[in-house]
Amino acid sequence: MPEITEGMIAVDVALENVLAGVSQLGSEDINVADAQGRILAADVASHLTQPPVDVSAMDGYAVRAADVTTVPATLAQIGESAAGSGFDGKIEAGQTIRIFTGAPVPEGADAIVIQEDTDVDGDQITMKEVSPAGKFIRPAGLDFNTGDVLLKAGIRLNSRNTALAAAMNVPWLKVTRQPRVAIFSTGDELVMPGEPLGPDQIVNSNSIGLAAFVQANGGVPINLGIAKDDPDSLREILTTTTGTDMLVTIGGASVGDYDLVKTVLGEEGLDITFSRVAMRPGKPLIFGKIKGIPMLGLPGNPVSAGVTAALFLRPAINKMLGAADTTHVTETAVLGRDLAENDKRQDYIRATLTMGSDGTLTATPFDHQDSSMLARFAEAACLIIRAPFAGPIKAGERVKFIRLDG
Repeated sequence: MPEITEGMIAVDVALENVLAGVSQLGSEDINVADAQGRILAADVASHLTQPPVDVSAMDGYAVRAADVTTVPATLAQIGESAAGSGFDGKIEAGQTIRIFTGAPVPEGADAIVIQEDTDVDGDQITMKEVSPAGKFIRPAGLDFNTGDVLLKAGIRLNSRNTALAAAMNVPWLKVTRQPRVAIFSTGDELVMPGEPLGPDQIVNSNSIGLAAFVQANGGVPINLGIAKDDPDSLREILTTTTGTDMLVTIGGASVGDYDLVKTVLGEEGLDITFSRVAMRPGKPLIFGKIKGIPMLGLPGNPVSAGVTAALFLRPAINKMLGAADTTHVTETAVLGRDLAENDKRQDYIRATLTMGSDGTLTATPFDHQDSSMLARFAEAACLIIRAPFAGPIKAGERVKFIRLDG
């Protein structure tokens, strides 16, 4: 595979390797009421026709169109039809029934005169407007018919299509099983939020953020906590990953003396596909498999971890879910600030995203892009993509970007 200098591979090649290294998971049946956000694993066909019969689209009177070709026309009301309680009979010449929205249109009727266009005197109803055949009637099957395939495998279910599934009288949906993603951070300097901080310690924000990221993207996070900077701690935490679908480590992936992930996990069977990517932030990124489980080793800097998760972990989760969107959607915006020329690594620049009154999107990079600046990363909406060796670019020119929230 093509490589860039110093053993770094290109971002697109790295993503191809990640996607090739994960597989779609099996399926399970869940209640339609619990399907929000899940990925449909099989096409869904309707169990019924909707509406099942011709129904009224308005409150008014069901008539024979032939009786109201000339108005005013006075007809005799012989009953009424309401939703859930239709009229059990047939309309003959000179007759009408009171009808309500959603109610079945009785036999013999072929039009509706809305109530605003009538005068009522007991059971004598005077129609003041002509209503041609079919007026204000929703015919049977207007929405869908029995057997219509209305939901396709691979879609992410939302409130609209779960409502549609329920309307199709489908109580159970076959969805892809959610990937169980084990997560742990490495480093003696890390403590959990709320724990006492020593002079050389920092709060472990990465595993909290990555667990939330996994959950937001349809996975089930399993936060294993913190592995210390010694081989035994790493080996012990590795024993708890049994039964998971993916392992994500945070930190310990570069070339420092205490960066043990490659060494220790290698001794435990990690087969590394790549360990350096020509990108900024996120160069020390590992991907491989350990005991059959795909493993993604993210850098320890908070922004590096977040950016690499957006670029690699989200597509991997989508692949396991069987979602249609396993590649990034790239958009363009007007650049809000000058950018200098780029070097040999592909740059992902954190930026805000605003829309002008004319609908124009503007992506404005932060002035500082340090990979430790989590506050700026939380404020960012997108990543501006700068290709390797890209020349300087002025504010007002167009740039490509990826939304951080997908």
